[in-house]
Amino acid sequence: MAVSSERRPQALQALGERARDELARLNHPPASWVLPTTAPGGEPVLDVLVVGAGMCGQTAAFALLREGVANLRVVDAAPRGDEGPWGTFARMTTLRSPKHLTGPDLGVPSLSFRSWYEAQHGADGWAALHKVGRLDWRDYLLWVRETVALPVENGTRLLALDEQDGLARARLRTPAGEQTVLARKVVLALGRDGSGGPRWPRFPSLRSDDPAARARVFHSADAIDFEALRGRRIGVLGAGASAFDNAGAALEAGAQVALFARRPLLPQVNKSKWTSFTGFLRGFEALDDARKWRFYTYIFDEQVPPPWESVRRCDDQPGFSLHLGEGWTDVRVDGDGVVVTTALRSERFDAVIFGTGFDVDLLDRPELAIYTPHVDTWARHVGAAQAAAHPEPARFPYLGPGFELRSGTGQHAGALARLHLFNWGSTLSHGALAGDIPGLGIGATRLAQAIVRDLFVADADRHWERLLAHEEPELLATRRYVPPEQR
Repeated sequence: MAVSSERRPQALQALGERARDELARLNHPPASWVLPTTAPGGEPVLDVLVVGAGMCGQTAAFALLREGVANLRVVDAAPRGDEGPWGTFARMTTLRSPKHLTGPDLGVPSLSFRSWYEAQHGADGWAALHKVGRLDWRDYLLWVRETVALPVENGTRLLALDEQDGLARARLRTPAGEQTVLARKVVLALGRDGSGGPRWPRFPSLRSDDPAARARVFHSADAIDFEALRGRRIGVLGAGASAFDNAGAALEAGAQVALFARRPLLPQVNKSKWTSFTGFLRGFEALDDARKWRFYTYIFDEQVPPPWESVRRCDDQPGFSLHLGEGWTDVRVDGDGVVVTTALRSERFDAVIFGTGFDVDLLDRPELAIYTPHVDTWARHVGAAQAAAHPEPARFPYLGPGFELRSGTGQHAGALARLHLFNWGSTLSHGALAGDIPGLGIGATRLAQAIVRDLFVADADRHWERLLAHEEPELLATRRYVPPEQR
């Protein structure tokens, strides 16, 4: 697929040169100051391993490089261009966020999306743009990554984390085979599902491990061949963006789509949009637990409406029907399709799609298996009644001020402190700084500065020795000093 950055390659190349010049004027990259570390057995040690090279992972890595942390690796299981959802299971036509927002640029003007877009379409093109195209955003992120020379290793998956000699030990599957690396810090930027997984609703007659079911029952995060749905009747469950976006993709492929939602009305107000101001984004982490809990359980309960563009995309198709106030009570797969039972009726579909989002539950993350029973969660910091009333927020990890995991049992405290969770799972502790564009720059900067602080403090005595050994004269005498009485 041709990327939009190829429309005016010379202009984009010139922009890249200007961005690198601006970075040089900001002394980027600065000299690496972190002292080399080796394991007791002599193995090399990374300062930071960044797992995930999507929007959050690459911005975190960029922030670390700007802080002089150069001994790092950035890995992603996906091939180049498939990091994050933009080229895979995100099926909206445009982003929800306003076009003017910044984040991956970390304050460098020539790295902003506006600069990238204007280089290809001019100022008039920017003025005419309503919202950012999904694939444009993917291509922009790749351009930023290349322009700032981020060392991303694609096709490399984190299999497991444990500890060795006071270090994080990561087992990786790479294109060359499995390898084990040691790191002082690990940033887990594994995306929207990086703190849990896709939310699969449970129905009496549905077995998710049944191959026949998986051939006809999809989650919106699955790879779906929409062309194969042409002429078919598809049922979609959900009232959010992913439900409408998948319905829209199926409709445009030539399917008939019926979308069902439990709610009698679609949410109308995006309460999370209110949080996109500097005071909230910077100050939320400093609130007491009761206020943090109050803010986000309210926002979650209100839910986020689907984007206006996503709803219109479906409404404009003649094969679309909307059934509000009609949740599903059962889903049964047979040889002829899928039978969906609601409180009002039963209907047969050729296939169904769950647009039910992602859950937060670190027990679903195999990479953290040895640590998950010990990870501190918000359930331990609110009353039992509050946790029961809001079970999903209660499962969010309770993070430290640098996005680090904490121990709720007292075990593995040091190992967990080396792991920094930089994705949606950090929201209850830090606000939406690791997933939503408005807070991304603030979040990546906070994360990088916290890691820098920890690395320096851990090596403070070694830095003291370097200070004592520092001998760089600045005032060089040009003549011998003669005391006044000898003149």
